[in-house]
Amino acid sequence: MTLDPEFCPLPDEPEVVVPARSTPARSAPAGRLDDARCSVQALLRGDSAVATAPPARRWLLVEQPGPWGRDALLESRFDSRVASRLAARARELGIRIQMVRRTGDRLVDSGRRWGVADTTPGVQTVRWSTRASDDELLQLPWDGSVGTPSAVPTYLVCTHGAHDVCCAVRGRPLARALPTAGLPADVWETSHLGGDRFAANVVVLPWGFVYGQVPPDGGGLVAAHAAGQVVLPFLRGRAGLAPAAQAAQHAARTELGLLGVDDLAPRRVQALAAPAPGIDRYEVVLAGPDGDLLVTVESRLSPQAQRLTCAAPNPGHWRSWHPLSVQPA
Repeated sequence: MTLDPEFCPLPDEPEVVVPARSTPARSAPAGRLDDARCSVQALLRGDSAVATAPPARRWLLVEQPGPWGRDALLESRFDSRVASRLAARARELGIRIQMVRRTGDRLVDSGRRWGVADTTPGVQTVRWSTRASDDELLQLPWDGSVGTPSAVPTYLVCTHGAHDVCCAVRGRPLARALPTAGLPADVWETSHLGGDRFAANVVVLPWGFVYGQVPPDGGGLVAAHAAGQVVLPFLRGRAGLAPAAQAAQHAARTELGLLGVDDLAPRRVQALAAPAPGIDRYEVVLAGPDGDLLVTVESRLSPQAQRLTCAAPNPGHWRSWHPLSVQPA
């Protein structure tokens, strides 16, 4: 692949005001988005973001200021001779790569930092190191045995405008706002997190909680995690868990008011007989404060196809998750 070393950043978008009459109260536009954009349409439809966190438990964070193309690793000023080999190693080890940068950083500001985050319960660490060159990342261990542990939560805010305009327009103000909460927070802009239509998207490490439709002021995210709690209205799920387990946790948190980051650990996920075409049903056992809980959830295929990202060439269907019962196991 031939890479353009002068890849241009996202151009400015024309300013269009979204009609207030049809926009939910918590969805005030964070920037210049017309009503055809995927994140605006998702809010107008009321799309649920529950149980949409990615499956990765371990994350490789690579500092790379400057513009990112649609594929941030392969289309950036990261060494192109190393990029594809780095991606291959990450696939082999089951690690998700996120390019990161500080808000407003120029290429010369790079500290050439890199980190490994492990969200596995009982581990839950983010360890940071520096590299002399990009190809060092091919030889250095990614098992958490090197680097300095982070003493504060790490917030990755998706601002990847070349992947989806919504992520840049909604994510950039949020990335600027989170450090101003006056509480410990290590905030980075990051490349594509998935779920573009739920912008602004954030992952909070080392726990791996993924949030969507976060308002420009942060919605209390930093304060909640400083207190060891999640923010349920924006919670998409916990990375590394099966979607059914994410949906069950969300249902139990909603019913029982359990917001602690370590509450409701999944013990078992079991698929049940499908009640109808397009519907999947599961039983999930969670560790509750007074004994195990049995949560029954189902996912349903959307009846109509819609454009799920601004760049999608064709409309697509998606699954939404619905709680059926929460009871003692």
